Amino acid sequence: MRDAIRRRPTRPAAGAITALASALLIAGCSSSEPGGPGAERTAAAAAVREVLLLPAASPGPAPFTPSTTQEGAPVNRGAPPATGVGDPAPAGRPLTGATPGLYGGTRSLASCNVEQQIAFLTADQGRARAFAEAAGIPESNLAGWLRGLTPVLLRADTRVTNHGFRDGGPTAFQSVLQAGTAVLVDPYGTPRVRCGCGNPLRAPAAAQGAAHAGQPWPGYRPDRVVAITPTTTVVTRLVIASTADNTWIERKTGTDGDQDRRPDVLPPCAPASCDLVGAPPAPLPDAPAPQPPATPSEPSQPSEPSAPEAPGVPTPEAPATPDAPATPDDGGTAPVPDAPVMPDAPDAPVPDGPQEYPPQEPPPSFEELFPDETAPQQPETFEG
Repeated sequence: MRDAIRRRPTRPAAGAITALASALLIAGCSSSEPGGPGAERTAAAAAVREVLLLPAASPGPAPFTPSTTQEGAPVNRGAPPATGVGDPAPAGRPLTGATPGLYGGTRSLASCNVEQQIAFLTADQGRARAFAEAAGIPESNLAGWLRGLTPVLLRADTRVTNHGFRDGGPTAFQSVLQAGTAVLVDPYGTPRVRCGCGNPLRAPAAAQGAAHAGQPWPGYRPDRVVAITPTTTVVTRLVIASTADNTWIERKTGTDGDQDRRPDVLPPCAPASCDLVGAPPAPLPDAPAPQPPATPSEPSQPSEPSAPEAPGVPTPEAPATPDAPATPDDGGTAPVPDAPVMPDAPDAPVPDGPQEYPPQEPPPSFEELFPDETAPQQPETFEG
């Protein structure tokens, strides 16, 4: 009898039932209407992955704490109807947490009451433990970690991994938070707490083909959802957009806005005109290949003839030397030096009859009259 009982495959069947029940519970928490209990569904429906749309004013399912929001988004009047909700929920366009204008707020006003959030969590040890588990922080450092966060408002519909509190523990589900939702941001620029329900937030998980769930708000467009990525270094200040007067505010991280100031370096556009999720800028066209500089053409005929150079005398650049005088302005020709005057021969009596004359020597050459030895002694410049 005991051998027959031992051979029964009871443990695998029990494990399968437990796994199926867990899947149904998680799916029911993540896809129920905001604030309502999870609905019963079949195993096939439970396998469908969903992304819950959470309006800024809704606490959502299974909130961790009451709301600690002190500032919310203004009412969005005249927004166009939601579009693309029937399409698969996108993963979101990645934007770093230090992007100017990614968050908003009012000068010197915190969007969340951090001390009230700490009081709500520490009053219930079970919730505090579940919160620390979902946030990935030590429970002993819960208060200090929350005080190091920065209260701001989302300025774009943002995809996150949300966490509700159910049956004594955290339940994770994917959601899109509406622009205007009050959140607490960590030193790396990523949202970590949703102030309207006290839920811990983490980076969104990949969900290929996930479907939308919940009621979309006017103006919702899946192609304009963002996914905020952490910075590589600690951020000490955030440049946020003022929701009151369309100006820029520099908020020191870890403060409640009491040290808000005007940024020293302003972004290149006003908060209302900076499109965070618009199409990326088109690449610049290739620059044309540099052309070699044009060589000036030389004149075919010189404007004025150059003066001849004297033998052995270097030609200066300017002004002209006495050996090569410049052409006068009146258009006349340069004076030509007179030939050397030869001495006259003494008078001699002329004999009668034909006379025979001795052969005469040829006249001296130019080189004999102006030898080369005199060239170095000539001046190099002429001062008149």
